[in-house]
Amino acid sequence: MKKHCPHYFITFMKCIAPILLLIPFLAHGQMTKSDSLWLPLKPLIGKWTGTGEGPEGKGTYERSYQFVLNNKFIELRNRTIYPATKEKPKGYVHEDYGYISYDKSRKKFVFRQFHAEGFVNQYVLESISADGKTIVFVTESIENIPSGWRGRETYTFNGKSLSEKFDLAEPNKDFEPYTTASFNRSR
Repeated sequence: MKKHCPHYFITFMKCIAPILLLIPFLAHGQMTKSDSLWLPLKPLIGKWTGTGEGPEGKGTYERSYQFVLNNKFIELRNRTIYPATKEKPKGYVHEDYGYISYDKSRKKFVFRQFHAEGFVNQYVLESISADGKTIVFVTESIENIPSGWRGRETYTFNGKSLSEKFDLAEPNKDFEPYTTASFNRSR
């Protein structure tokens, strides 16, 4: 003998089932205030490889940006390998790590960058272009370098590629190009 579901259960399921099916889509589609805060910097997220040039010559870059610590920070890891030269027969490897945070009291993004050479740059977000494709950070302090020096990081997005320009300024002078790099998203 076949058992039948009570009528009220069938009616309930007909009403609730479509709603239950939509919950994952509704939850995924809603953006929190925290998520929207990071929108201008989300194009950085991922793994990047590229090449660049500066005082050390031409090098190859490996870089990643990822959200860490409950999505409160963006972590940057960079490794640049410069080939052997007459002056540096073993070549040269540059590494730096960084963290971008949002300072609620100043209502600004702050980027702290730690270099293997001992420099610590603290940048503040200066501008984002109207189209969101160019982001500029300018130092407010640099540790372990004579006072008065300034640095500027400029990131420009073009689809799945990223270009970076790092400029330096001696005390009381204008910015001058120091390194440039071009990246493609690898993941």
